[in-house]
Amino acid sequence: MQTKIIRGGRGNSWKQLRLKKVWQYRSLIYAFTMRDIKSQYAQTKLGIVWSLIQAITAALVINLFFGILIKMNTGSIPYILYAFPGMMSWYFFSYIVNQAGTSLVQSQHIIKKVYFPKLILPLYKSLVGMVEHLIWLAVFFGMALLMAFPLQITLLALPICILTNIIAGLSVAVWLSALTVRYRDASHIIPFVIGFGVFVTPVFYKAAMIPEAYHFLLYWNPMAGVIESYRWCLLGMPFDIHYIYGFIPMVVLLVTGLFYFRKVEGIIADVI
Repeated sequence: MQTKIIRGGRGNSWKQLRLKKVWQYRSLIYAFTMRDIKSQYAQTKLGIVWSLIQAITAALVINLFFGILIKMNTGSIPYILYAFPGMMSWYFFSYIVNQAGTSLVQSQHIIKKVYFPKLILPLYKSLVGMVEHLIWLAVFFGMALLMAFPLQITLLALPICILTNIIAGLSVAVWLSALTVRYRDASHIIPFVIGFGVFVTPVFYKAAMIPEAYHFLLYWNPMAGVIESYRWCLLGMPFDIHYIYGFIPMVVLLVTGLFYFRKVEGIIADVI
């Protein structure tokens, strides 16, 4: 009887990233995703209703403070509709960073028993988060319908917005998930990224409120571009082409994160 030893390897070529291997295990991605979705929704009393309540409550609270009390001017667009795309995009990003960023540590009991490409873990977490993101989108369309807000032809670009949102989250989460293998304290970075990032990203406020001299900080912020693309897509607002710059650090983070993830993949089962 022969024993086959599967080694992770530490190569630095595109081929050694073994993304094709991840695709071969796509059925496992589906199984993990459905398991978490059933656990999150089917096995709770409120299920999907809780996500609806959470989205609606968040919208009402933000509208109370920024739309009614502070009276933030968003022109002809009701503030609640203006803010909601930013809220749901940031929530989706933070979910991916938090859940996918700690996915290896959370799944250590599986990693030690069965071989599979470990990149599956952060990937499937982003798919689980997308289910709740779609629920938030349904709430947005419901509010737009109640307010008789016309939908734009730009809505056809919604899948691209969702994809860039996922890439933005994974660009941080892949790095964090790999770092937590060797440095458990890396998980403490997550609350900082989410807590600080929401203030330097136009989630609740208009980008025009930032002095023009500091607009370059917005342009190089990947999530600022993602949120503004949602507002262009859902609300028909103009999109500043300079936000394209933000996709450069996003792609760089993702690619370097994939290489680093591949580098430590072979030792995950030993040190986790």
